[in-house]
Amino acid sequence: MKKLPDEITKTVEALENKIGYQYRNRQYAVNALIHSSYSNEHQNFAAKNNERLEFLGDAILDFVMGLMLYNDKSCLNEGEMSKIRALIVCESSLYDCAQKIGLGDLILLGRGEEANGGRTRPSILSDAMEAVIGSIYLDGGMDEAAGFIMGLLGEVYEKAVSGMLFMDYKTALQEELQKSGDVQIQYKLLEAVGPDHSKTFKIAVYANGKSIGTGIGKSKKDGEQMAAKAALEDINQAE
Repeated sequence: MKKLPDEITKTVEALENKIGYQYRNRQYAVNALIHSSYSNEHQNFAAKNNERLEFLGDAILDFVMGLMLYNDKSCLNEGEMSKIRALIVCESSLYDCAQKIGLGDLILLGRGEEANGGRTRPSILSDAMEAVIGSIYLDGGMDEAAGFIMGLLGEVYEKAVSGMLFMDYKTALQEELQKSGDVQIQYKLLEAVGPDHSKTFKIAVYANGKSIGTGIGKSKKDGEQMAAKAALEDINQAE
């Protein structure tokens, strides 16, 4: 294998330390960290971007979680397994995992994507997390990949199976709206009602300046979630 540049080698070593896995072939790790914006700006760089690894990692993740749910002692039915798996492997779960291990600091981005906050963008981080899963599978096999997935998402799995994991409506709304391209999403406080110890907050969510849902919660965060939920319900009814 061709020797990696020192800077890239240090990045891979940092990844190995963060995920607790030592690569036999570090080229897989490099590919997992390369965003398409970087490869577009460095076309003479031999490594490929992480899109194919992301595709593979997504399939491995679905399989491992599906197998775990099938073997779970709670004997869930097909519909329950599908819903729970969707909660576990959604963008917000993978984004949280990526943040916990500091994956955003290691991704190789193009200058434009870097300037636009790509290191903290949920879609980029969750995609890179799936790419890392794919890279571990190719490097070490299914047992290594499954072990990594369980270390990464084991707590989320237990919460989901026990009914303690709830949908992040804000993330779900963002994913839904951005299917057709970039959308500017904003949450605005409309009013706060009640005494300080028992306020309720009415929040509106806007897509490209247009109000698409309102919600009320006991905190601003809860109000935002309820506004996103209302917007999602309207979108689903329209479909």
